[in-house]
Amino acid sequence: MELLIELGAFLVLLVVGLVFGRASERRHFRDIERREALLRDVLVFTERRPPPDGEFRDAALVVGSVVIAEDYFKRIAAALRGLFGGRVSVYESLMDRGRREAVLRMKEEARRRGATLVFNVRFETASLSEDSSGRSPMFSAEFLAYGTALVPR
Repeated sequence: MELLIELGAFLVLLVVGLVFGRASERRHFRDIERREALLRDVLVFTERRPPPDGEFRDAALVVGSVVIAEDYFKRIAAALRGLFGGRVSVYESLMDRGRREAVLRMKEEARRRGATLVFNVRFETASLSEDSSGRSPMFSAEFLAYGTALVPR
C-alpha cells in the first residue's frame, strides 16, 4: 500500500511538472517572440569588422546573459532518454530559449545605448549543474551573447 502511495505521489509530481513546466515554457516563448518583433530593427552580425561604408559616432561592448534551469519533467524525460540513447529533445527547447533570450537582452542593451547594429557577436554557454558538494541537483545553463554595438551619427 505504501508503495502505491509513493508511486501515486511520484506520478502526481510528474504531471504537475509537465503541466506547469510546459505552460511556463510556452509563456516564455510568446514573450521572446513579442520582444524579437520589437527589436528587429537592431541588426546582429557575427562579422568581425563593422560595415566599411557606415558612419558611427560611438561603439560599446553589449552583453546579454541568462540562466535557465530544467523543470522536473525535463529531468525525468532526459533520464529516461539516457537509458535508451538518442537525441534529448526536451533540452533542445531549453537551449533555444536560452540563446534567444541572451540575444534579446544584448539587443535591449544596444538599444538603450542608441545603437542600431551589433557586430562581432559571440556566444558562450556554461553548464551550472553541480552544487558545492559535487552532486548534480538539477541541470541549468548560463547563456551569454556579446558583441560591439554601433551608434550611428
